[in-house]
Amino acid sequence: MKWKLPLALLTGIVSAVAFLPPPDWSDRIVKALEQFSHRYPQEKVYLHMDKDYYAAGETIWFRAYITLQGLPSVNATNLYVELLDKDNNIIQKKLFAGGGGMSPGEFELPETQKPGQYQIRAYTAWMNNFDPAFFFTKTIEIFDPAKKGGLAADSLAQDFSVQFFAEGGNLIAGQPGVVAYKAIDQNGYPIEVTGTVKNSKGAAVGNIKSVHDGMGTIEFTPDGAETYQATVKSAKGQTKTVSLPAPQAKGVTLKVYNKGARIFYQAVAGPNNDTSMNELLILAQMNQQMVYKANLDVTDGRISGFIPTNSIPSGILQLTLFTKSGLPISQRLVFIHKNDQVQMDVLESDMHREPRTKNSLVLRLPDTISTSISVAITDAEAVPVETKNANNIVSNLLLTSDIKGFVYNPAWYFRNDSTATLQALDMVMLTNGWTRFSWEKILSNDYPQIKFPYEQGLSMDGKATAGTGRPLTNGRIDMIIKVPADSSSMFAQAPVDDKGEFHISGMIFPDTAYIYYQGNDNIKKSKDVSVKFTNHFFEKPSLIKLPFPLRVPPSVDNTALKAFLANAAESNKVNRAINNKMVYLKEVNVNAKKDKPAETTEKRYVSGLFAGGDGMTFDLTNETPIAMNIFQYLQSKVAGLQITGDINNPSLSWRGGAPGLYLNEMQTDISMLASLPVTDIAMVKVIRPPFMGMGGANGAIAVYTKKGGDSKPVNDPSVRGFELYKKAGYSVVKQFYSPDYSVKKEVHALPDKRLTLYWNPNVTIDTLTHTAKVEFYNNDFTKKFRLVVEGMAEDGTVGHLEQEL
Repeated sequence: MKWKLPLALLTGIVSAVAFLPPPDWSDRIVKALEQFSHRYPQEKVYLHMDKDYYAAGETIWFRAYITLQGLPSVNATNLYVELLDKDNNIIQKKLFAGGGGMSPGEFELPETQKPGQYQIRAYTAWMNNFDPAFFFTKTIEIFDPAKKGGLAADSLAQDFSVQFFAEGGNLIAGQPGVVAYKAIDQNGYPIEVTGTVKNSKGAAVGNIKSVHDGMGTIEFTPDGAETYQATVKSAKGQTKTVSLPAPQAKGVTLKVYNKGARIFYQAVAGPNNDTSMNELLILAQMNQQMVYKANLDVTDGRISGFIPTNSIPSGILQLTLFTKSGLPISQRLVFIHKNDQVQMDVLESDMHREPRTKNSLVLRLPDTISTSISVAITDAEAVPVETKNANNIVSNLLLTSDIKGFVYNPAWYFRNDSTATLQALDMVMLTNGWTRFSWEKILSNDYPQIKFPYEQGLSMDGKATAGTGRPLTNGRIDMIIKVPADSSSMFAQAPVDDKGEFHISGMIFPDTAYIYYQGNDNIKKSKDVSVKFTNHFFEKPSLIKLPFPLRVPPSVDNTALKAFLANAAESNKVNRAINNKMVYLKEVNVNAKKDKPAETTEKRYVSGLFAGGDGMTFDLTNETPIAMNIFQYLQSKVAGLQITGDINNPSLSWRGGAPGLYLNEMQTDISMLASLPVTDIAMVKVIRPPFMGMGGANGAIAVYTKKGGDSKPVNDPSVRGFELYKKAGYSVVKQFYSPDYSVKKEVHALPDKRLTLYWNPNVTIDTLTHTAKVEFYNNDFTKKFRLVVEGMAEDGTVGHLEQEL
């Protein structure tokens, strides 16, 4: 694995501590880390998306990169992606199939999608066992293309706060110490500040002037008998007084100097320490793998050393200082910044600005290692780009995915390796703590509870009971599984355990599977068996909250935004024309009797006043909605109908008032319909205002539960006598539309207003030349193209290329 230490590094560590006797007491700490890493490997997800902003009616295209312990997670198969609004309501959610550590996906935004801030969240089942703050999250803004502007940033933000962080966790009395600070406004964005640090007598000991994004450091020697306060002033003239951490007379802290090729560390002891703090251990770990350890002895003066970084890859290195009792007493994060990313560039290009001309370019990739890439090409002038708070595959997987706090504009820290950039990156390390695991917990064998096993394929669980209601202990579940999407079918058997429970795993199928099942008692040869399937966690309402509040994104360049919205509106018109375009067939003679039309679901269910009116009908007998209830299913499907708030108790509005609610044509309420399983619903009819029934001045939502015959396909002789259970499979990802203007087609008569001109989540790479060729046709107006390439090599290194063409 990538994180098994190279021999050279091991040799360096051994030589650094070879003169010491075997430190038996430190073995417990090393073994605790090894056991935790082995039992709880770290999985990450990153999404490469085609754009940073979207308009209602567009498609969000993305490709997931999944890693396990820093390597492509080649065994991962299930990726869960959700689109949430600012109130934590799930607007859309899908399950995608992964392979080789990658997974393509998309979300289609209806034209009725409400504008505002949303969050894309992606994770695996294994990641669900740990802090959801480490899920992949990205805040996006969705605009209404009919309007000229978006949501303005909060220009009235006046309040701010400042936090101070002593290096290593503590200031030690009588010893020079570094204190870092970070200033943010009420939206969580950095602000520049100035100020002074004074002691209790009013004497200044240091000046404050933020160096980068509200961060800076001061260094002074604290007096153990003194207290210190900072008077801080914002650029808008507001002033705040904040207390600094109190200096400690007892304890030990770490001072660290990152020299690039090696990291110098020093243990700084308090003046009143006892003998319990004489023997110390310093341990450095990255991605839960130990890369350095050394024993220190304060009485002998062994309190410092160097960590060579020549064999350590880029990423966050955590240094922790332990006492002999195993107590972690000081901690420091250091970023190893190297030029070890996947190097990609444009080898050659043939680009044209004329409408509908063919463009091509050749990408050059590393010739020493296998790499997988995804490519997006958008209009560089009409598509807004997040430049003030940018995050990409490099800054995400190496930096922000390992710390819990919000890092503003993380991609900036990887622009170059200048002294100013590295100093600013070290300030990020000083102002953020390590939170992926707790040393105290793993040393006391307090491990996370695994509720969600590592998934490989789809699984199905349930419980069988005999006619008397007792668990079926000697039996099996016979199943015939049919998948309409690919016309496949198979037979399966699942034995039950002593609790009557059964489990099937490793299934792979697209869209929806029809599971025809029958319980059998092996002893009594009875088929009087009831089977109840257990809902997967993704089929239940989500209880996971957003890891941090949605922040109003930085304002977008007004000229670019106008072009973006105008072209998005035109593109929506074109898509409607394509979808509504009639196809004329050649004349044919039919010499057969016309079949009687089958009775529609609406005719079988609807009567009286509900049979008329201007409305939309949704037939659920032939689909398996992936929705928690009928209100989530209807969200954004009916123009004018607003369904907002908690999906289990939503607010409904249509033309200024709430529509009437009906269940089987009887008046009902929100709670009744919200609690009704979607699988029990045959049809929904949404009648536009006004509806002549009681309480229908603002329209009506009529829900009908299934009658006999609608719970399974009719007259299938191969499954007669079996019950039906519909199981959701992997979402089918639609193909990105890329016109070929070298071929004449009727649809080419329509305007071409595409804003994403090329999207390929899995670009083919020539293994002999180590190049990838990209070809696409221009739209009707683009003059400048923005190319974004992201990729991952088989050893887990990542790369990002962005340039205008």
